[in-house]
Amino acid sequence: MAIKARNKKIGGEKKRSLWWRVHAWAGLKLTIFMTFVLATGTLAVFAHEIDWLVTPAMRASPQDGPRASWGTLAAAAAKAEPRGRLTTLYAPIDPWFTAEAWVDMGRYGGKGAPRRVYIDPWSGKVTGAHGWANVHRFLRQAHRHLMLPTKIGIPLVSSLALLLLASLVTGIVTYKKWWRGFFRLPRGGDARRLSGDLHRLGGLWSLWFVALIALTGLWYLVETLGGNAAVPKLPKVETVLPPPTGAALDRLVAVARANRPGLDIREIRFTEDSGVVLLGQDRAWLVRDRANGLAIDPADGRLLGALDGTDLDLHQRISEMADPLHFGTFGGLATKIIWFLFGTILTGMSVTGVIIYAKRLEKAGKHEQTASRIAWAGMGAWAYVCTALVILALVLTPGAIGGAS
Repeated sequence: MAIKARNKKIGGEKKRSLWWRVHAWAGLKLTIFMTFVLATGTLAVFAHEIDWLVTPAMRASPQDGPRASWGTLAAAAAKAEPRGRLTTLYAPIDPWFTAEAWVDMGRYGGKGAPRRVYIDPWSGKVTGAHGWANVHRFLRQAHRHLMLPTKIGIPLVSSLALLLLASLVTGIVTYKKWWRGFFRLPRGGDARRLSGDLHRLGGLWSLWFVALIALTGLWYLVETLGGNAAVPKLPKVETVLPPPTGAALDRLVAVARANRPGLDIREIRFTEDSGVVLLGQDRAWLVRDRANGLAIDPADGRLLGALDGTDLDLHQRISEMADPLHFGTFGGLATKIIWFLFGTILTGMSVTGVIIYAKRLEKAGKHEQTASRIAWAGMGAWAYVCTALVILALVLTPGAIGGAS
């Protein structure tokens, strides 16, 4: 019986050792790439707020009076950039933000990338204009596809979701009686022990978050491989007119509100195909603004078509839920803070995992090198590949975020 028990124990240890090796490989070999993607994704949660800090024209002072109409905002933007074509108008993200308009400078004989025009939502006056490149655009493209063509970059980045899932499963298997560790405080003493305790504690509390990010990341991978949901199509207008502004746009907004009183208009697109498309939030929860809206012909104010998030099929619903869940934007500032905190923990775990590996070998005396050199050597050729990807993303940044793609 004793021999049987001993053999069983040895077999269990070997099995756990295999799980541990998988966990170590997933967290070590691609750690430079993973850390970069996690860090940019975490910062992207507050990308608009970072732009607000560095761009004074985006700041507004909340007031008690009524806000300027959509027509007033559109007229101000069109007047500020008369050589371009107004394409999109956004409502303020929060009361302390200005409204934002996008103007295509490549139309009507103009040149250059689109311009951003900021308008005070109460006075309707332009507070400033900005080029296309900003912090949000950098973080979005660096995190989403490393500034590479989307057909290459998105699958490359979203494939990391497989590593996250592997780390999640193997971490639970290798952490004996993990459910007891939620309130186990990190111990001091040395860097290996402290980093190990922090790694395990952070991993336990962020189990739900790792699963969520991994599953949404897998969905992005599925979409790039041809599994994307069908996008509802709107009827086309017969006559293409310049974007309506002022009273003309306000009349179209009135038509939209009469047909859909519950629609909280967050965005207006001035398209050549489907006229003026007003998008926002309505009855459906956890969907992007584009899931709810109305298309109106600016020529006669006729309703062309409608979009309703409650009419989506399961495939489309998953597609619309992915972004709000991935970035935590569905609950406003509160969920953004939660997503940012857990994103920081997840990024930190990517770093502490490497420290654990290096310190373990350093303490065992198997290497005469420093911990940093041990970590670099442990990554092998992947260290050079991952570093090259990060450098390439930074080198491509000026051209990638300055254009209209």
